Amino acid sequence: MVDCNVVVLISGSGSNLQALIDSIATADSPARIRAVISNRADAYGLERAKQAGIATLVLDHKQFDGREAFDAALVEAIDGFDPQLVVLAGFMRILSGGFVRHYEGRLLNIHPSLLPKYKGLHTHQRALEAGDSEHGCSVHFVTEELDGGPLVVQAVVPVKSDDTPDTLAQRVHAEEHRIYPLAMHWFAAGRLRLDSSGTVLDGQTLPASGHLIRP
Repeated sequence: MVDCNVVVLISGSGSNLQALIDSIATADSPARIRAVISNRADAYGLERAKQAGIATLVLDHKQFDGREAFDAALVEAIDGFDPQLVVLAGFMRILSGGFVRHYEGRLLNIHPSLLPKYKGLHTHQRALEAGDSEHGCSVHFVTEELDGGPLVVQAVVPVKSDDTPDTLAQRVHAEEHRIYPLAMHWFAAGRLRLDSSGTVLDGQTLPASGHLIRP
């Protein structure tokens, strides 16, 4: 298999990044994380990357005159690692349209809800307040619509009667750590792509909900 260069963007602790790193060590996958880039110098995910021998780079958005200037510098930094895939793993920046278009079809994000439900923040609290019986997480291709790109895979988590936002979040995080490596490996192996019909896995266009994993 030909190596698939991956660049991961983070802003925080990097627990999903760790899941991606661990999965490469155990799975027969062509995915290779070439670099981890953060907009925050104090992001613990940078330490995770260093411990795994992965190149790191900090690009502080506060040092740039606006979103477009930062994104232009970010594109230059990412492209220096010749990636076939860019993975957002807790990257707390709203990306410009130009950035998203530059990586169209090779930019993935993970979101802690069963999209299209609960785009944005506080997803666990919102699911509980709505009285939902199911919650979960979604991996999707990134488009200019916030949390709105074509879905790749979703994992469903039952909501328990005594759940709090914290307990629900813990179970959702465990599923995130399962499905994000899965999506990365699918893409790296040439099994996953985005075309005009939507998300294609193993030559079949997926339904709008993506590949659904139930408990």
